Amino acid sequence: MKTTIILVAFLISNIFFGQTTQEVIGNHNGMDVSIFTLTNKSGHVLKLTNYGARIVRIDVPDKNGKIDNITTGGETLETIVKGDAFGGATVGRFANRIANGKFTLDGTEYNLPINNRPNTLHGGPNGWFSQVWDSEIGTKDNQQAVTFTYLSPDMEAGFPGTVTMSATYTWTNDNEIIIDYLATTDKKTVINVTNHAYFNLHGTGKGFIFDHILTINAKNYTPVNDVKIPTGEIKPVKDTPFDFTTPHAMGDAIGKPFEDAVFNGFDHNYALDEKAKVAATVYDPESGRVMEVITDEPGLQFYSGNSRAWLQFKETGTMPAASRSSFALETQHYPDSPNQPSFPSTLLTPNKPFKSRTVYKFSVKN
Repeated sequence: MKTTIILVAFLISNIFFGQTTQEVIGNHNGMDVSIFTLTNKSGHVLKLTNYGARIVRIDVPDKNGKIDNITTGGETLETIVKGDAFGGATVGRFANRIANGKFTLDGTEYNLPINNRPNTLHGGPNGWFSQVWDSEIGTKDNQQAVTFTYLSPDMEAGFPGTVTMSATYTWTNDNEIIIDYLATTDKKTVINVTNHAYFNLHGTGKGFIFDHILTINAKNYTPVNDVKIPTGEIKPVKDTPFDFTTPHAMGDAIGKPFEDAVFNGFDHNYALDEKAKVAATVYDPESGRVMEVITDEPGLQFYSGNSRAWLQFKETGTMPAASRSSFALETQHYPDSPNQPSFPSTLLTPNKPFKSRTVYKFSVKN
């Protein structure tokens, strides 16, 4: 009788609240690496790993109820460690680029490792994306959650201050990934944190993403030089390929002339409109899937990758040899902010913790 009661209670808990399981998949640098499977009350699944505090799988339905994984990522230790370095990961200490791997704080110049010549990208070659984080399974508002915590020592990758960083992922019963970031430091430093998941709303491995309909609530963007460092300007998106203030396909401008060259794709930061409740929306007409990005960060990096070949596909119907099959929408402060005084500050001090929230919300439209 007691066993029956326990089983019924377990089933009721799964129906109303879902469940989270943990599976150790190997050891990296002396620490266990696990896959965490969060299942909400609808049976939809989010998978995470403590290697890089990253997303590795998102299973959500299309307009016909068919479930697909819509993000890239491995589920074995080898595929995670040897796969895309940034894909799905919590990226820091400083997401995006810092020019020439240098910045000055209170008169002291700090030199960082170069991994995107001539710049530092996403915290350098051994950034937070490559670390094994501590983990704790929990719930938040009766919904499944995992908190990852990492202690970044003073002068790790050249950054000052000992920083304690946590990223809590909550998988809601409404198919929302809520990411809550919290960072504290023992002395002044800089910080910029994002999640670097790649998405394809057709389903992972199911072709191009350039027919996805994108809206970004940003009237301005930060132009970059030839090594992807912001010039310091904040320019209107109007009459440029960067204008997604009205919905249109991601690939519309790719392969077409812009500023005396062929426009090859997006890897640019948008200065988000402050009053917009939703930073960006992506709609896939084929599957009916919709993704909304909600954040309190001032910027959003839209990364489509390289695909001059998209124009070839539209015009001839032939499949190019290589193409971009996923996109990223990275909530963030602006790139190179420590060297750009006019940009929103990325300063972190002992008396003011860094707190931020980003939500990726998935739904369907018939």
